[in-house]
Amino acid sequence: MQKRKLGKNGPEVSAIGLGCMGLNFGYGPGLDRASAVSLLRAAFDLGVTFFDTAEAYGPFTNEEIVGEALAPIRDQVVIATKFGFKDGNSSAGMDSRPEHIRQVAAAALKRLRTDHIDLFYQHRVDPDVPMEDVAGTVRDLIREGKVRYFGLSEAGAHSIRRAHAVQPVAVLQSEYSLWWRNPEEEVMPICQELAIGFVPYCPLGRGFLTGKLDQTASFAKDDFRNLLPRFSPQARKANQALVDLLTSIAATKNATPAQIALAWLLAQKPWIVPIPGTTKVQRLTENVGAAALELSGEDLRQIRDALAHIEVQGDRYPPHLAARTGR
Repeated sequence: MQKRKLGKNGPEVSAIGLGCMGLNFGYGPGLDRASAVSLLRAAFDLGVTFFDTAEAYGPFTNEEIVGEALAPIRDQVVIATKFGFKDGNSSAGMDSRPEHIRQVAAAALKRLRTDHIDLFYQHRVDPDVPMEDVAGTVRDLIREGKVRYFGLSEAGAHSIRRAHAVQPVAVLQSEYSLWWRNPEEEVMPICQELAIGFVPYCPLGRGFLTGKLDQTASFAKDDFRNLLPRFSPQARKANQALVDLLTSIAATKNATPAQIALAWLLAQKPWIVPIPGTTKVQRLTENVGAAALELSGEDLRQIRDALAHIEVQGDRYPPHLAARTGR
């Protein structure tokens, strides 16, 4: 597995990481604990050294699974987790008060079975807590050896600058893929300017870019995608043109649409590390294989020209969730 450095000041990690949320949260019935642990260890065997979790996934149970799975190889991996919601509940609103950040860090260390958090993200910007207080608290945790790197998730340019002035932001995590390219407008330029690594979550469009979810696909009643306008049957039908594009390019590369989508992300910047998630070893192996796939300049031009004529339909979040992003 190729390695990449997340910005000037961030950690070196595998070119493809693993988003752990879907192991037991967000997408309907997850894996049992033993199977989840097994999949995480399989990821490491395939070369993955970057694992992304959060207290809000569960809440709390995802961190416990990650901690159990990675304990035997703790010094060989980079673990990212997140703070910022009341009681670890993403439906309960924000809480990035300094005292709460410290409480989350202490609890996460126990659940992750470790003495340090490699990368500690603010999950969403809290409008009620000055960014300087958030960054200052994580700075202190870094000085105490409890955290190694500071990250922000779905933050806007203004918040990134305010945080970076207090404690350098090592990594920014935001949704980014062929069907959500908004970070290119102002977030990625500021990452370039400040030498911040960029971690795209949902790099496969929550499964849509794999080509396995057409307009007839249905989701479990507790699957998060039921809430997303972009996953309405009408939107999926309209957005099939994007999958068709990936499928046609994949056919010329002896690859899959998912691998093309991931390879496209890797080709954008050398400091980008996507974190696709999966519950299947077959898909894990497929995703990891994208790291070895090189798209030529002509391939990238073909994708760019095609994207200019494809207008993705449907909002990525309903209004109450969209309001939490880009602050």
